[in-house]
Amino acid sequence: MEEVNAGNEIPQNMTIYINNLNEKIKIDAELKKSLHAVFSQFGKILEVLAFKTLKHKGQAWVVFEDVSSATSAIRQMQGFPFYDKPMRIQFAKTKSDIIAKADGTFVPRERRKRHEEKGKKRKDQHDANQAAMGMNPAYAGAYGTTPPLSQIPFPGGAKSVIPEAPAPPNNILFVQNVPHDTTPMTLQMFFLQFPGFKELRMVEAKPGIAFVEYGDEMQATVAVQGLQGLKIGQQNILISYAKK
Repeated sequence: MEEVNAGNEIPQNMTIYINNLNEKIKIDAELKKSLHAVFSQFGKILEVLAFKTLKHKGQAWVVFEDVSSATSAIRQMQGFPFYDKPMRIQFAKTKSDIIAKADGTFVPRERRKRHEEKGKKRKDQHDANQAAMGMNPAYAGAYGTTPPLSQIPFPGGAKSVIPEAPAPPNNILFVQNVPHDTTPMTLQMFFLQFPGFKELRMVEAKPGIAFVEYGDEMQATVAVQGLQGLKIGQQNILISYAKK
């Protein structure tokens, strides 16, 4: 994919192009994950692309499943402070490979084509070897694998839980259901949008929860109202007032 020319009228499509990204952030370890976390609230993401080459520094592409998700992302995230730099976002000029493959317009680059053909030959040989041994190539796992704990019925039925009364409004928020691979910096970016932000603390001993402190109760309330229902990845974040 190539950089978008901002001067041209680019038709709406499923891929957005982002530039002015912080070049100090490690691409594979953090940047891609953070972009996925930030943009997944707008719809299903098929792919996040970012490259280490000098030509592509400070840039990324996010491929959505549909055009409406991409449109919402551009409209709502334009100028969003991502790692202390405002994002510049627009529709991508070129179609991503994953979309081109889906609609039948994909034409592989020659070098990539040779590489994929070699990989396909190895896979075909592997599948042939498995078939010769009486195995189904589509399923190489062990028969009778133990089901996940969530599918094992709890003996004695579900326990009755008496819901606790919510904490009264105050300047500290309690955040739950955060995906475990979310970094403090990624989560903090959402709360930094609101005035009065002071600190975010994630609890290492209990993954999935965090505390966010604002200057006063009113500032915390504005953040709750603005972020309630926020989705990171496939999880809806739950925000309430912390107990003091």
